[in-house]
Amino acid sequence: MAETPATRFSTLSLPPAALQNLQRLGYETMTPVQAASLPHALAGKDVIAQAKTGSGKTAAFALALLSRLDVRSFAPQALVLCPTRELADQVTQETRRLARAEDNVKVVTLSGGVPLRGQLASLEKGAHVVVGTPGRVLDHLGRESLRLDALRTLVLDEADRMLDMGFFDDIVAVARNCPAGRQTLLFSATYPEGIAKLAAQFMREPVTVKVEAQHAGSTIVQRWYEVTEAERLPAVAKLLAHFRPESTLAFCNTKARCAALAELLQAQGISALALHGDLEQRDRDQVLVRFANRSCSVLVATDVAARGLDIQGLSAVINVDIPPDAEVHVHRIGRTGRAGAEGLALNLASLDEMGAVGRIEQLQGRPSEWSPLSSLQPTGDGRLQPPMATIHIQGGRKEKIRPGDVLGALTADLGYTREQVGKIDVNEFSTYVAVERGIAREAAQRLDGGRIKGKAVKARLLRD
Repeated sequence: MAETPATRFSTLSLPPAALQNLQRLGYETMTPVQAASLPHALAGKDVIAQAKTGSGKTAAFALALLSRLDVRSFAPQALVLCPTRELADQVTQETRRLARAEDNVKVVTLSGGVPLRGQLASLEKGAHVVVGTPGRVLDHLGRESLRLDALRTLVLDEADRMLDMGFFDDIVAVARNCPAGRQTLLFSATYPEGIAKLAAQFMREPVTVKVEAQHAGSTIVQRWYEVTEAERLPAVAKLLAHFRPESTLAFCNTKARCAALAELLQAQGISALALHGDLEQRDRDQVLVRFANRSCSVLVATDVAARGLDIQGLSAVINVDIPPDAEVHVHRIGRTGRAGAEGLALNLASLDEMGAVGRIEQLQGRPSEWSPLSSLQPTGDGRLQPPMATIHIQGGRKEKIRPGDVLGALTADLGYTREQVGKIDVNEFSTYVAVERGIAREAAQRLDGGRIKGKAVKARLLRD
């Protein structure tokens, strides 16, 4: 989107402190979804916005809900419902950054897979903004640990995925607990009929804005390969051996296909992990941490499981199956080639999927470029291995561990260099640290039984 005076944040009716904070954070020009929705949202209107992941929608609704807060009142005045815990965590972090202009804005996350105890304590201290998953929010409403009498703004983020995951009734139940006069903002990548049903039930004359998906712009190179069913999974290994991307997100249409592909790749010595709805929350956390910190080369996922993930620097997307919905294809490949970097989208299609391919061509306004499978020859030396490996440390925020403590233990105490240490993620009860693959086994052994913040810790190397 070309910059025009109308796309600058300074044109919005935001307080000077909020505009200064946006400038500090590097927000100058609005993305298309922000420019289309923010003027209506700031004017207090209900809004339905259709825009994909990574389009800047979090800032669009966060700025609107923050503008309506009374920070002197410690009752929840904004509620954001998200489909997954990961997305809820991302929304919480972004909202806190955008709220720095105001003193003391409290944002609390209420999602499943996390003990209730800490959430109850946070709510008792008071909160201005609550971000959560529908099931856990309903749980707190049932316990009366969460009251929404003072609510001014309700946000449904990635509403289509919440419907895919069967949350329709939960969303309606939460909305019934909200004051009738509140503002409702609904954000969705696609517009299934369930969205119209939701809007009709509890939105008041909503303004609808649709931002055209970036239909695989010039920064994404697409390649198509025709396969038989028997060739499909082995073809993924051939693509990886030929193109050798450092990080790949491989999409499958079913959980069974995800598990089968991850198993096949692991058997060939490729570092691959599967992400699907049957994983326990702890296992899901580990998979996501390892992919994001470059300890895993390939993440095999379903659309629902990958929803809300924003992985930086993704080298390639592989469509193992072609989705029947052309919009879903565009959202999938839009995860690579971000921020001007060149991305690679590799697609496998059988004869049965050619109808879906035709719909994708129609949506993108250009024909597909096909190459024969025989053109895929191994390049480079040896197996495709990620540059990092992950060490799991027992203990996290509950033990007051901070990233700096872990870095200090590895550098000051054990003598490794800062360059050998990668991303450090501290969760409530666990800590994950990425280190260069060559030192990983030794570093894990030396950390295990060593001390962090004066306390002995247990550490182990995570393997596929």
